[in-house]
Amino acid sequence: MDGRRKDREAAERIGRNLWRARRRAGFSQEELGALCSLHRTEIGHLEQGRRIPRVDTLMKIATSLEVGVDQLLRGIEWVPPGPQASGSFAVHVEAGRR
Repeated sequence: MDGRRKDREAAERIGRNLWRARRRAGFSQEELGALCSLHRTEIGHLEQGRRIPRVDTLMKIATSLEVGVDQLLRGIEWVPPGPQASGSFAVHVEAGRR
């Protein structure tokens, strides 16, 4: 699996985690965007897995949703570079999902 595909899978996982956390908190994309000084389209892009958020953006969102950053990153880990490969994300399949 190439690095771009792993990055895309990581972005999609963050998006699903963000969507669930936002829905649990009862916010619309527009309301969450206003709370963390982001446009609602940015929230939408993140939820759709089109972008991987920067650290400061993750922190703003997590704080606004009153969750830990780890909840937004659940199911993703960084695999350090090895002797024959560069570092990459490892995305774990959710139970009941592919």
